Amino acid sequence: MRKILVVNSKGGCGKTTIATNLAVALAARGEDVALADADRQKSSLSWVKRRPSKFAAIDGLNWTKESSIGEKTKGLDAIVIDGPGGLRSELAKTLIAEASDILVPVLASAFDWNATLKFLDGISEIKRVRKGKADIHVVANRINRRSAQVAELEQTLAQKGYPVLCRISDRVAYAKHAAAGTGVFDFLDAQSHEVRGQWHPLLQAVDT
Repeated sequence: MRKILVVNSKGGCGKTTIATNLAVALAARGEDVALADADRQKSSLSWVKRRPSKFAAIDGLNWTKESSIGEKTKGLDAIVIDGPGGLRSELAKTLIAEASDILVPVLASAFDWNATLKFLDGISEIKRVRKGKADIHVVANRINRRSAQVAELEQTLAQKGYPVLCRISDRVAYAKHAAAGTGVFDFLDAQSHEVRGQWHPLLQAVDT
């Protein structure tokens, strides 16, 4: 069973958007998936409650307390974890120690990538990551194609040893899906084809 942790100490990076849409992508192809919420705001759990029954089922798990980690995981193919902010709490350290993949969303802003670099350096020092038992994947999130900072973001992170895996565009569709309890992979229409294509490098990475 894969445990995919979505985490960053920098708020507003779109952590829950990545977590919910990744869970949908895995569930839509027939996997038994749970979405574990370890963030005190419980946005992912609220999203699960709004999810229409006609779409692929995704179980919601409340992992906001360290004692609840690992509950109700039997028979699952994958767990996507909407992680807490920061590395200081024992909860965050426990989740990272359990993860097979760690996804770190970052915005194309100097304020965001400087904070994220410190966070990535902190993750890299954790034993499980240092020994290569968990892979870190950096996702450029809420990207505006016209922004000149995207290339600078990717260059800065690559120079520090954290290449950007994929770019996820800033689209109104994500906000609509968040409100409806759905994701971009629930609908296979031509209009969202380009949006779904941006996720393929990420899906390939968590499959290996």
